[in-house]
Amino acid sequence: MTTRAPAASMGPMDERLRIGVSACLLGQPVRYNGGHLADGFLLSTLASHAEWVPVCPEVEVGMGTPREPVRLVGATGAERMVGVTTGTDHTERMGAWAAARAHALGVEGLDGYVLTKDSPSCGMERVKRYPSGEGPAVRDGVGLFAAALMAAHPGLPVEENGRLNDPRLRENFVERTFVRRRWRALLVEDPSPRGLVAFHTAHKLTLMAHSPRHYREAGRLVAQAGSMPWEALMAAYLPLLAEGLRLIATARKNANVLGHLMGYLKRSLDAADKAELLETVEAYRLGRVPLVVPLTLLNHHLRRNPVPDWVHRQVYLHPYPAELALRNHV
Repeated sequence: MTTRAPAASMGPMDERLRIGVSACLLGQPVRYNGGHLADGFLLSTLASHAEWVPVCPEVEVGMGTPREPVRLVGATGAERMVGVTTGTDHTERMGAWAAARAHALGVEGLDGYVLTKDSPSCGMERVKRYPSGEGPAVRDGVGLFAAALMAAHPGLPVEENGRLNDPRLRENFVERTFVRRRWRALLVEDPSPRGLVAFHTAHKLTLMAHSPRHYREAGRLVAQAGSMPWEALMAAYLPLLAEGLRLIATARKNANVLGHLMGYLKRSLDAADKAELLETVEAYRLGRVPLVVPLTLLNHHLRRNPVPDWVHRQVYLHPYPAELALRNHV
């Protein structure tokens, strides 16, 4: 029997991601007290696959290091960034700089961004916001630069260092960054209806694992490639893809995709192999083994048996470099 190697995923997979990041997370001493928040995952695990674009809003806007710490003060949607001791207001200067920097980052091209938890400039969510008068702080704020970045690039994969300690959120973010890089490659290499169809075909099961609804809607949209105006099609497809991929791929949804793939092997496997594969998928669905276990067994059978070529091209089977080991958690 001929053993078939898995087809390469779309895009130049040997190229590194281009990821924006709060400079303090890379160990740069740019915090208000001259310290840093070096992140082990970014520096040890992801570093060999990423080109970092470090940004420190407070340093780049000219506040210096060390500096007076700042906080968000005021009503939701009208927060001011002010010095904790002096009350110096940095809002206008930071707002103008953040809008310009966010625009420049979009021009340069990014595959993702990692922000700093709790920062009044870089916090993605739940940043402390103090009332203008008396009263305790509430955790409902967003850092001024983080807000400008996410508003300017709504489809960009964005996370913060604290949330990346959650294995599911970590995998979701990294998977989205690799999808984003393939998308940027498409725009350079084959920005055509044919290219979009090939891109979507390769990511069909990935999107199904995150959101069956978005999978169906994206399929209907791509079916109009060649008839729908190109600019309108692309403008509709990317937000739909990004929205779907932000949803977590649960064990139930992954098991559904694994079952879908197993359907292409039903005439090739004997009863014992089918039973083993079914048992392994069920063990994963019940949380007894990580996703890598049924996927490894499934990939083994897909390589050794005849299945449609589009199956081998599924990014879902090899979404990112295996050494990242992001599917190894239960």
